[in-house]
Amino acid sequence: MDVHVTALDIAERLTAALIAGGLIGYDRGTRGRIAGLRTTILMCLAAAGAMIEANLMLGVTGKTAASFTNMDALRFPLGVLSGIGFIGAGAIVRRGRLVTGVTTAATMWLITVVGLVLGAGYLALGGALTVIAFLVLTVLKAVEPRLFREHRAQLRISLRREEPPLESVRALIERRGFRIVTMAIAYDEMRKIDCRVEWGSANGQETPPDLVAELADQPGVLGVVWQPINAGLLEE
Repeated sequence: MDVHVTALDIAERLTAALIAGGLIGYDRGTRGRIAGLRTTILMCLAAAGAMIEANLMLGVTGKTAASFTNMDALRFPLGVLSGIGFIGAGAIVRRGRLVTGVTTAATMWLITVVGLVLGAGYLALGGALTVIAFLVLTVLKAVEPRLFREHRAQLRISLRREEPPLESVRALIERRGFRIVTMAIAYDEMRKIDCRVEWGSANGQETPPDLVAELADQPGVLGVVWQPINAGLLEE
C-alpha cells in the first residue's frame, strides 16, 4: 500500500471496486436475492472508500513509510469488517424450519473484503478474489445440488390394529435404503408409528421419496406423513 495516494490511484481503486461489486451483485440480483446489484456495489465502494481514507491518513502522520504498518490508521478497516456483521446478520432469516440468506451474508462479507483490498491499491489481488467469488457463486451453484449428502426426515404412519405387521413395515423402509434411527408406536383405535429415518442421496428433499407412496399403497395403511428435518436450510 503506497503512502502517497494520487487522484489517479483513487480513481483506479474506486473503478475496480465498482466493477467487482457489480460483477458479484449481478449474480445475486439475477437470482432475486436481497443483496443485489446496488447493494453489493455500495458495500464494495464503501469498503474501498474506507481503505482509501486509511491510506490517505498514512501520509499525514509524520512517520516514515517503513513504519506505517504500526499506525492506528490501519485499525479503521477492522471497524468496517466488524460493522458489516450487523448487515450480514440481517440478511439471514429464519421462518420455522426455513433458514435463508446464509450465502448472501457470506457474499456481503466477502465483497467488503474485496473493497478493502481494492481500496488499499492491491488491484490484482482484488481482481483475483472477485473472479474466484464469481465462479464459486455461479459454477458451484450447478454442482452443489449433485453432491452426495445425508438427509433426515420424520415418518408417521397410521395403520389398522391388525395389519400390516410391524416387521413388514420396517423391512420395506430398510429395503428402500432408509435407516430407522428411532421408532415409537402408539395404540388407540389404530396403530400409529412415528419414526425418524436417515438416508444418503445426491437428490434434495424438495419432493417426497417413492417410499411414501409405496407405504400408502400397502394394505392396512390408513395414512402416511413425511416431514423432512434438514431441508429448511437454504444457503442462498
